[in-house]
Amino acid sequence: MNTVTRSLAAPRLSVRAVLRPYIAELQAELRRAWRTPAFAVPSLLFPVLFYLLFGVLLGRGHAPLYLLATYCVFGAMAPALFGFGVQLALDREGGLLTLKRALPMPAAAPLLARLAMAVLFALLVAGLLVTVACTLGGVHLQAQQILQLLAVAALAALPLGAIGLLIGSHASASAAPAMVNLVYLPLALLSGLWLPLSALPKLFSTMAPLWPTWHLAQLALPVVGQPAVGSIAGHLLVLLGVTVAALLLARRRLRRVG
Repeated sequence: MNTVTRSLAAPRLSVRAVLRPYIAELQAELRRAWRTPAFAVPSLLFPVLFYLLFGVLLGRGHAPLYLLATYCVFGAMAPALFGFGVQLALDREGGLLTLKRALPMPAAAPLLARLAMAVLFALLVAGLLVTVACTLGGVHLQAQQILQLLAVAALAALPLGAIGLLIGSHASASAAPAMVNLVYLPLALLSGLWLPLSALPKLFSTMAPLWPTWHLAQLALPVVGQPAVGSIAGHLLVLLGVTVAALLLARRRLRRVG
């Protein structure tokens, strides 16, 4: 009987042992976010305050619905781009990345923990946006629509995190914030996240399919009944391509420079 019990308990112990480094890294990321409110608080509140101003107070017609969808994507940008891009650059220059490589832990554990944090922040921002839209913006959503918006926000962390990883693998710690800002704010404007592309010169609409955030917006807009361009499968394929390409380039760089 004891032999059977030990044999049944062994797989559970091995699974716990496998998950331990991933859980430890996630806990470290949570502590880091808690200890850096200067990053965490603006990342959570900046999109919500902008939505409150432009979507609720100044919004007319379909603006509360349109901006709710696009700001769910916008809210995922800062945690993913800055969390991967700037933090990776700091870890590289501070020697923390080299130290973690020398530790007996899976190489993917720090990246997966950081991705989990980016997804968590994206979900929190999207949840706050939905709450403000439904309570103050006169928006009415079904439970399925809310879940779909949350899914798009979580999905946004993947390609944006990969782009942030690519920036962090190339930029120095001092240059990384500026490099991320050069991507962050222009990408939001060029993708139609702040206002419809129809309100901008036609060149913006022509170039929009080049940006991954535009494809994410096209996934979010139909959820709230707003018109979108292209098919879901097409947008997902583009986002997958951007994610894979950025990850491969970042991996190649990190193998060379550490």
